[in-house]
Amino acid sequence: MTIIKQQDFVNSVANALQFISYYHPLDFIQAMHKAYQAEQNPAAKDAIAQILINSRMSAEGKRPICQDTGIVTVFVKIGMKVQFEGELTVQELVDAGVRKAYTDPSNPLRASIVADPAGARKNTKDNTPSVVHVEMVKGDKVEVMVAAKGGGSENKSKMVMLNPSDSIADWVEKTVPSMGAGWCPPGMLGIGIGGTAEKAAVMAKESLMEAVDIFDLQEKAKNNPEQLNSDEKLRLEIMQRVNALGIGAQGLGGLTTVLDIKIKSCPTHAASLPVVMIPNCAATRHAHFKLDGSGEAELVAPKLSDWPEITREEGANVHRVNVNNLTKADMATWKSGDSLLLSGKILTGRDAAHKRIHSLLSSGKGLPEGVDFNGRFIYYVGPVDAVRDEVVGPAGPTTATRMDKYTDFMLEETGLLGMIGKSERGQQTVDSIAKHKSVYLMAVGGAAYLVSKAIKKSRVVAFADLGMEAIYEFDVEDMPVTVAVDSKGNNVHEQGPAIWKVKIEEIANKLA
Repeated sequence: MTIIKQQDFVNSVANALQFISYYHPLDFIQAMHKAYQAEQNPAAKDAIAQILINSRMSAEGKRPICQDTGIVTVFVKIGMKVQFEGELTVQELVDAGVRKAYTDPSNPLRASIVADPAGARKNTKDNTPSVVHVEMVKGDKVEVMVAAKGGGSENKSKMVMLNPSDSIADWVEKTVPSMGAGWCPPGMLGIGIGGTAEKAAVMAKESLMEAVDIFDLQEKAKNNPEQLNSDEKLRLEIMQRVNALGIGAQGLGGLTTVLDIKIKSCPTHAASLPVVMIPNCAATRHAHFKLDGSGEAELVAPKLSDWPEITREEGANVHRVNVNNLTKADMATWKSGDSLLLSGKILTGRDAAHKRIHSLLSSGKGLPEGVDFNGRFIYYVGPVDAVRDEVVGPAGPTTATRMDKYTDFMLEETGLLGMIGKSERGQQTVDSIAKHKSVYLMAVGGAAYLVSKAIKKSRVVAFADLGMEAIYEFDVEDMPVTVAVDSKGNNVHEQGPAIWKVKIEEIANKLA
């Protein structure tokens, strides 16, 4: 009988969560580098470059890859010959590890979990509770798979009950464009097939814990196609069809939308075909370890030499912009797809702040003293707490569509000049931007530590009680963004994928 000590389990979970906050899995980095080398769209190539540079910086600085340090999901497989010391449940042990990791003063991770989700949605302050899946297996060891899943990608999860004769690949190809770019492609798609609805969802999530091996599978298909099973054939088909959509990195259009397709399947009812698809973003984070009673798990840090040497080059179309004295006439010269480097003072605000701003202005109370959006830009962000000599912790953009319902109000009532966020905007918001001669600028999701280095000063100006959702004023210098929606309503998230879908078809026809 193997005895697992409580503290060994707790410390191992905590160490794994710290580890994955700043170390990408190397197989993922290698796949991202291949995508970078292959990419032909300059905007998408630059987005991937930022992700790779950010990854290396995070590994060097041991700071989070993304400001959204995720909801923790843990798969625990317990051998039948294992006994846990003490009386804490597995859920309690995992939560103790999560609590320790997320409150570590050397690298505090952002607490994003809210209790009473249909009501007060109050932050639990330590990122607990986690989501724990326990399975009893043969043996005398405990296998633990730990992941931290960002909300932007988790929110794009899709579930369907297909007819047995329906095509799963058809459904995926039709569904992926509806997910937009809020899941921060390029990433992975985990697909669970069979069982029941909840079983398919768990399989989809667990599949994302596997290493990127699509390149090996492609070689197998080339050399020994007769050895492929149905799931492997489906992986290859979906990979080809999704990348042919031309969505590309960050939805800008390009050759690579997914780095791998993962599938787990199990038997199901003769009348059913449940399918769940869950994306993993460009901040894919997971670690695996085993406990055998001999002590804490040891996680081997990768070598910095394992990261590719990537540098960004400022092209001729990059414009430096001082946002402190910007006018709508200046913005009218920008075109969708242009690259900008922003300097000056910007304000921040995301979900909770927008809700409170709307309530204050609608009730006639007005904004708090010191908050004035007139002629200013707002950045949709919830940063990680700063440590040591940092001005601010990792501070990448959050998904902009969540602010869509407030955008027309903000532009109409506050004099807001423009917005900065992640992924696409809805059509009503695009129309509002054009009506107000505003702009929407896109920062790269998955490059939070890189973006934070462009922030030279930071202070909370309102709603301090909201924590990371407070309104900050940032002083930025050469903050990299792309014009996603220009003042005429031209939308790069529509134009880019449409252009590159055609180009990919042309490339395929030439190779045929």
